[in-house]
Amino acid sequence: MDAANEDFSRQDVDPEMTMLTAEEEEVTEQSADGGDEVENLRRRFSSTVAPVENGDENGDKYPAGDGLVDAFGDLAALPVEVEERRPTCLRCRRPQKVCLCPFLPSRPLEVSTCLYVVQHPAEESRVLRTVPLLATCLPQGKCNIIVGRRFSEEKACYYIIARRHPELAAVCQDSRTLILYPGPKSQNLEELVRCQDVGSINHNVIIIDGTWSQAKNMFLKNSMFHLPKQVQLNRTLSSQYVIRTQPSNICLSTLECAAVALSVLERNDEIQEVLLRPLKALCSFQLQHGAQIHHSKEHLLKTGMYDKPMPKNKRKIKRMEKLLADHSICPR
Repeated sequence: MDAANEDFSRQDVDPEMTMLTAEEEEVTEQSADGGDEVENLRRRFSSTVAPVENGDENGDKYPAGDGLVDAFGDLAALPVEVEERRPTCLRCRRPQKVCLCPFLPSRPLEVSTCLYVVQHPAEESRVLRTVPLLATCLPQGKCNIIVGRRFSEEKACYYIIARRHPELAAVCQDSRTLILYPGPKSQNLEELVRCQDVGSINHNVIIIDGTWSQAKNMFLKNSMFHLPKQVQLNRTLSSQYVIRTQPSNICLSTLECAAVALSVLERNDEIQEVLLRPLKALCSFQLQHGAQIHHSKEHLLKTGMYDKPMPKNKRKIKRMEKLLADHSICPR
């Protein structure tokens, strides 16, 4: 203990570190003599209190452990401040000040098509999501949300996946199911409606909800999604979701894709207008409260406003060149 006391008197040594060393030595000595473990713990806790500037009458620079208990007692007596959350609308789940219910249909739209939105887990944490608005506009059971990213990797584990997600597995095997995903094997949905008598068929439509890179990864790595007929939209519609950046001008949000697909399959253009109304209101509210318009990457490249470093990967460079050369493509 004498060596520790000498350390306390040194000016070039951190007193807090020296104090801990002294306490460790003291605890070691008491443990060797069979000292009380409770007393050892009390001494350790008392050593964490800040040193008194002038010390007490005995020259001790550190208060007793009871002072620490009193300090924690005072902290425990302080009232706990509970953060008040803004009142939320129960229907649209938005803050009441920016409630979107006036822009929602008075009653759910009557549709025969059943949507299955396979949502990437990262989308759940996003504040400005479009899928909840879509589900609010449709009857119960017509917009089913399934969260996950891996549903089947190999045929060997298909039966395990089918047991965990029986509804999704059955839907993918259903001949009436369509999956909305652009690609060389995709058929235009409008052409499909014209060539087939879809009026008497109640279709299922699978839509992958996520960023374009997330959606691509989910589609390629889930063999279950390759079973339904693959379709894409052919309408030249610019995205109204201006508060989120899109790869190209014709890339649409999940809500917009569902609105166009339902209007085509149900042969009712009014459905698209009704479903897009709350999305436009959401973007308008955000812009009024400080949000900025997000132009597509294609627009930024063509106007010279793209301020991020150009990619070094040849595949990404080729993809960006396609965006500049052909405005009618979607990222794949």
